[in-house]
Amino acid sequence: MQGRQIYWGVFAAALGVYAVMIVWTLPSITQSAGGLPPFDLRPMGYSADEARAFLSALGAEGRALYTGPQRLLDLAYPALLGFVLIGALRHLYAKGWLLTLLVFVVLAAMGSDYLENMRVALLLSGDTSDLTIASASRSTVMKSVLTSVAMFAVLAGLVRSGWRGWTSK
Repeated sequence: MQGRQIYWGVFAAALGVYAVMIVWTLPSITQSAGGLPPFDLRPMGYSADEARAFLSALGAEGRALYTGPQRLLDLAYPALLGFVLIGALRHLYAKGWLLTLLVFVVLAAMGSDYLENMRVALLLSGDTSDLTIASASRSTVMKSVLTSVAMFAVLAGLVRSGWRGWTSK
């Protein structure tokens, strides 16, 4: 029973961190940048011109949020979400190649998220070279794609589990 309590505790922590980002930090950063969305909210990536426009529009309050609270949230969230997704996948899928592949997808999504965070920190510190912007954008896209695949796998597993329960009655 203690394993379930830990899982739900981590789930609640992930949900709490996500809520803080969605309700407070990311909207405040967007407002500080004159309505331009932060890098995290650009799942299809961004060009060098878009990144530079965002950085030049970003006010002192938004920069402080990005380098303070948002940085701390960005450290916690990928690990929390990864734990939650891997736990759900382990529950929904039998051991084997598919589960191994899906766990790899989650770990790759986490790695992409951390790479994105490191590269955005470089952008905020003043390194706005085309290479840094392009690599930050690629990391954002990879994080978005891989997280979407992992979420879809959890959803598909839940549907399959529900379908089996419904048809066995």
